[in-house]
Amino acid sequence: MDVNVSFSQDMDDEYEKLIRRMNPPRVVIDNDSCKKATVIRVDSANEYGILLEVVQILTDLDLTITKAYISSDGGWFMDVFNVTDQDGNKVTDEVVLDYIQKSLGPEACFSTSLRSAGVIPSTDSTVIELTGCDRPGLLSELTAVLTHLKCSVLNAEVWTHNTRAAAVMEVTDDLTGSAVSDPERLSRIKNLLRNVLKGSNTPKEAKTVVSHGEVHTDRRLHQMMFEDRDYENRVVDDESSSVQDERQRPDVCVDNWLDKDYSVVTVRCKDRPKLLFDTVCTLTDMQYVVFHGSVDTEGTEAFQEYYVRHIDGSPVKSEAEKQRVIQCLEAAIKRRVSEGLKLELCTTDRVGLLSNVTRIFRENSLTVTRAEVKTKGGKALNTFYVSDASGYSIDAKTIDSIRQTIGQTILKVKNKPKEQQQREKPPSQESPTRFLFGGLFKSKSFVNFGLVRSYS
Repeated sequence: MDVNVSFSQDMDDEYEKLIRRMNPPRVVIDNDSCKKATVIRVDSANEYGILLEVVQILTDLDLTITKAYISSDGGWFMDVFNVTDQDGNKVTDEVVLDYIQKSLGPEACFSTSLRSAGVIPSTDSTVIELTGCDRPGLLSELTAVLTHLKCSVLNAEVWTHNTRAAAVMEVTDDLTGSAVSDPERLSRIKNLLRNVLKGSNTPKEAKTVVSHGEVHTDRRLHQMMFEDRDYENRVVDDESSSVQDERQRPDVCVDNWLDKDYSVVTVRCKDRPKLLFDTVCTLTDMQYVVFHGSVDTEGTEAFQEYYVRHIDGSPVKSEAEKQRVIQCLEAAIKRRVSEGLKLELCTTDRVGLLSNVTRIFRENSLTVTRAEVKTKGGKALNTFYVSDASGYSIDAKTIDSIRQTIGQTILKVKNKPKEQQQREKPPSQESPTRFLFGGLFKSKSFVNFGLVRSYS
């Protein structure tokens, strides 16, 4: 039986390779047709997950997708992306353009395309994945344990959302500078970190996973928090925080288009980097296929619309399934929202640096809501989003004291505490939905035509 299954899988793989050779992907990069953005057109044989892989490659290059038109109904994938660099300009760097051509063109293999910038190549390091209950000082405690165990953190990303925390850390042995290979030591690292994550009165079990394979950090964080069910509603004791959270809540709707057996998913929220990746990643991990879609940004707001079916070919079947899709997309959007004061640290890397810095934050009653830790050429390039552990506004004197302790030139404030206290304006409810199929449906709702059944 196993031999037959293996043979069938091999045949399927060979068939997919044959289809790709007969219909190689085609990428057109156009810097002339649009005044404000570089237009990238991707045509390819369609396969499950290809949209996520394309979006992943573009976002890993720190490109901003301002508009997108998605069509993959049938056996062909045809997408158009308008992209800019981080400064809002067209992409003119020949190295980047060549990378896009090679990654998305005939030379690419989407099924194994974990070659982009967001992937941790962990042959010389150990990857640790952590999931548990969030609390003030958690990152400080975790990094202190790693320092005690003679492990250095090369790269890490930490997300917190809805009382839960997840982290992917790339660590090395202080003595050898390579991966931690001793099984007994790895087991001890896992157990000690798990004990820290458990804390006290933790309603959910903490998880610690150690691996040596390649990991795409952002996608793993989404998967880890999804598995941890961070999208589920939790009790919020602070009434003012609850009101502010409701105002910032993304507007996600799910309706069914009866004539075509699609579910129409629309998203309206504040625009930010990697937003498209976060929503497409979540739909893919929930096993939904995007057949058509459109993405647009106007000022600070983003509009996304997807025509989806489950991988089994069916649209959303029930109110419970609809609510789960809405909750999961809202969570995916909010996980990466940068709440708190942004602090950037740049200095020569050394053993225990991350542990010392986060300890100083904790001693000054600051909690880390999100963190990006990078080491490049012997330099530590770290970004922290911090907030007051008690929920109050951060005192400017506290930040000055922390900078004096760490170093005025080493730690810089990228936005002032006052700016962090300003509540964001909620997305406009009057903005028209962008629909894909021609001008007939522009600025109108499918519900008005009786084509979409509303669950509300």
